Amino acid sequence: MDYRQSGVDIDAGNETVRRIRTLARSTFTPGVLSDIGSFGGLFRLDPERFEDPVLVSSADGVGTKLKVAFMTGRHDTIGADLVNHCVNDILVQGAEPLFFLDYLATGRLLPQVAEQVISGVARACKENGCALIGGETAEMPGFYADGEYDIAGFIVGAVSRKGVVDGRTIVPGDVLVGLPSSGLHTNGYSLARKIVFEVAQWKPDKHVPDFGGTVADALLATHRSYLKYVRPLLERRVVKGLAHITGGGITENLPRTLPEGCAAEIARRSWTVPPLFRVLQQHGRVPDVEMFRTFNMGIGMIVVCAARDAERVIDLVTAAGEPNAARIGFVVAGDRTVRYV
Repeated sequence: MDYRQSGVDIDAGNETVRRIRTLARSTFTPGVLSDIGSFGGLFRLDPERFEDPVLVSSADGVGTKLKVAFMTGRHDTIGADLVNHCVNDILVQGAEPLFFLDYLATGRLLPQVAEQVISGVARACKENGCALIGGETAEMPGFYADGEYDIAGFIVGAVSRKGVVDGRTIVPGDVLVGLPSSGLHTNGYSLARKIVFEVAQWKPDKHVPDFGGTVADALLATHRSYLKYVRPLLERRVVKGLAHITGGGITENLPRTLPEGCAAEIARRSWTVPPLFRVLQQHGRVPDVEMFRTFNMGIGMIVVCAARDAERVIDLVTAAGEPNAARIGFVVAGDRTVRYV
């Protein structure tokens, strides 16, 4: 017997690496000191870029959004979801992304599928100024169903120590500015898939007028990166806290940036909830409290700033290309909870 007979195709693995190498090299920044294929990725931190640098790291996946990719055969956006999610996770602490690594595991390695996935990773890395310096592609026969895979990402960024955003200066009276999401992003898909495919019994190619496209288009909309909108705010030091609205929605994520003695009051009518969320709620008969604890409800990032800086924050975000940022609430005295009014 040989390895191929047991389900692992070394030649397919080599072909995958060959395809990925060019994609990864296109993301390299001056700090990269190694090539794809090394045992470890080497990166030199520029000592002049960050004063008293602090490294910030995160790891994440894209959850059951992958199931929609499997159903549709569309794999070129999943990698971008992964990168942008990780970029946002370190951005909330003020960090600029430096480099990224990915882990792709599958039962039977298909180089053309892996190439599509990693093309999304590379595209988002370039858009965020982040180098893809390595990763792992694992072929695990018998572990994953045929045609399925899982992917995880690992990011490292840096911020000057005095520029770390930790929410310690947040006080009652501060303003909450919401930045729009581009859809579900990468959270709530287990519930969304159940509503769409089991309750409504829609197919991925069904056109839904409220979605402005097909079911697949709506569910595979790329998780948005907020780096270019938040960077000007960090540079001008008008940010007290940031919350990436991921799993748990506003209800669970906003308190993570609030200090003791502070809570949040959200004005639900201060922004228009996108039709996608209204359709899911109606078809699934999902209570309001569950919607706000499962989905982002159209708000992907929340900026906490002093009341005197709120208009400036909105102006800076608008100048960076997002005209729909809005005041969505205030910080109030309380025990790190969120109240909707």
